Amino acid sequence: MLSAQQLQIDGRRDDLLPPTSLEARRGELLLVSGDGQDQRTALALALSGRMKPSKGLLSWDNSTKTKKVRAASALIDAPGVNEPEQHLSVRDLVTEDLSLIPRRYRGALLSKPWLKVNRFEDIAGLWIEQLPADRRLELLTALALADPALDLLVLDSPDRHSANPADWLPRLEQLAYDAGRPLAVVAVVSALPDNWHGPAAVIGNSVTHTAPAEPAQPGVSLDNAQEDPEEVPETLQRTAK
Repeated sequence: MLSAQQLQIDGRRDDLLPPTSLEARRGELLLVSGDGQDQRTALALALSGRMKPSKGLLSWDNSTKTKKVRAASALIDAPGVNEPEQHLSVRDLVTEDLSLIPRRYRGALLSKPWLKVNRFEDIAGLWIEQLPADRRLELLTALALADPALDLLVLDSPDRHSANPADWLPRLEQLAYDAGRPLAVVAVVSALPDNWHGPAAVIGNSVTHTAPAEPAQPGVSLDNAQEDPEEVPETLQRTAK
């Protein structure tokens, strides 16, 4: 299980990530909503062990070691971090990503047979920018899962490629609830789909707010007011009654 307790990342002026708490279990899809792209990316980086939080606690299977979180997770499609370059072809992206798989799994992972086995031959010659949102997500998640050691997927703003949840939500549900390989899947999105009733969290849900002190009432203190009620402000007259 992934657990984040009051996770916070300091920024130059304001918090890059305000205090946020959440939990995600294997066999579960958690959607986390947040307004700003910087905050969404910061959370995705922290949850996948790619950025050390300034405060708070992050753990995976009760281990707080960042190395273990990172080894068990994949960060998918974070803008400005690891999103695929638009000028790459699908074939080149597959070759590049498979080369990053740990050496003990790499022997049989050649791009051409991989594309065929995973049913991406039809898009092999396309540029990344030509892919529809749903096929892009299918490709990137399949590449991540070529590493059998992964149990946690963290997706950064999959909804930025399509405002229609049908282009990304079914794929994430399929991955999370796959009985053969149940994964903990966390998607950080700009807003929850209208029909979403599953696990959800909000960036900044652990921010504590201090109640402001009530301003002093203008007027004359009752202790010093004259006996004539006409000399006492109306508000204080009602209070005195």
